[in-house]
Amino acid sequence: MLREENELLSRVGLGTPMGNLMRQYWIPALVSTELSEPDGPPLRVRLLGENLIAFRTTSGKVGLIQNACMHRGASLFFGRNEGDGIRCVYHGWKYAVSCQCVYMPNEPAESNFKDKIQATAYPCVERSGVIWTYMGPRQTPPPLPDLEPNMLAEGEYFVGVTLRECNWLQALEGDIDTSHLGFLHMGALKPERATPGSFEYYIVADRAPRHDVVDTAFGTSYGGYRPAEADTSYWRIAHFLFPFYTMIPTGTLGVQIFVRAWIPVDDEHTMVWVITAPRSRQPSNVTGTAAAGGAQALGVGGSQAAGVPIGGGNEVLPPTSDWLGRFRLKQNKQNDYLIDREAQRSGRSYTGLASVNLEDQAITESMGPIWDRTKEHLGSSDAMVIRTRRRLLQAAEALRDQGVLPPGVDDPSIYRVRSGGVVLPKGVDGLEATKELQKAPA
Repeated sequence: MLREENELLSRVGLGTPMGNLMRQYWIPALVSTELSEPDGPPLRVRLLGENLIAFRTTSGKVGLIQNACMHRGASLFFGRNEGDGIRCVYHGWKYAVSCQCVYMPNEPAESNFKDKIQATAYPCVERSGVIWTYMGPRQTPPPLPDLEPNMLAEGEYFVGVTLRECNWLQALEGDIDTSHLGFLHMGALKPERATPGSFEYYIVADRAPRHDVVDTAFGTSYGGYRPAEADTSYWRIAHFLFPFYTMIPTGTLGVQIFVRAWIPVDDEHTMVWVITAPRSRQPSNVTGTAAAGGAQALGVGGSQAAGVPIGGGNEVLPPTSDWLGRFRLKQNKQNDYLIDREAQRSGRSYTGLASVNLEDQAITESMGPIWDRTKEHLGSSDAMVIRTRRRLLQAAEALRDQGVLPPGVDDPSIYRVRSGGVVLPKGVDGLEATKELQKAPA
């Protein structure tokens, strides 16, 4: 990869090609519970490299406004959240969620100066536990994406968020790399210790899957396939969806309702969102035994199977008020993720790290804040990574050079897809044969 391409893919600040691409879409910004009460404390939020202040007004609306007051630059984090607006405590200037300055008490009563002052603020909407914001150029934002797990009723969905200390794309690329599962997460699990006929058995019996990769209306898809029984193959089908979503293949195709979002905090930090329907992640039958493609089989929460993660490892530290103070893990790079070398040495764990998520976190952060892709040596197992980078580069350049909108901005329906694993007759084109299973209900 050329250095210029690596820079284009990695940099997301205002005015960069990738940052401008992401600003065409609605972006998950906060969990609704982070702003749980009207007139509650303002919250520092960094998003696409911008320092912003979030607050919930008296009437329950969410505001997301620039950090610096338009008067003399004082931080609105110290502001008073009251009366359907946020008031700078320096001179009393007050802003509505629309960004309009609505009160300027240090100016004469007859002055219309406040009518000329507008801060930078971004519209927000809430859906199924997520506060979305639109940071783009349109007066009227596009529709929200039809992401199935974010369209469920209260009690049917789960939202989890974790800060990852590395560039958004190197974090995301772990989710579209199917071959690492048999090593990083299941490296010491021997076939004879796995349940015959299960997804995990097929993975550890053949750790070098073949790949079919295609462009799609929403981004890219892959089918990673390997032998199952004598006349069948096990397919892991997963997706990248513009501009920063993935759907992983750990569950059962047609059943799993799951999406991840890899939201750039800035160039060197990523907020990883998981939005799922827990009922869809339960173990299911494939050949009469538990299909070990879900979280339980990978040791999240403490599996007893040899060679998988050792349990725990997802503790979130109490939030702090700094720009990077939200959703940080207790196990982090400052303490080497509390790696257990004895568990690694004994074979109780391949990595000595406590969970699947922590293994992914440690490895992608170990590459540094922004990995220099010009030093890579990619093989056939990296076909999905290569194709996805190409799609992102092409879309960012087309927007920059020709004003062509990237996929999905105005068509929320293209996000109605599912991912997962499935066993098919040998020789079948898995991506083609499972088109109906890949569709989420309209």
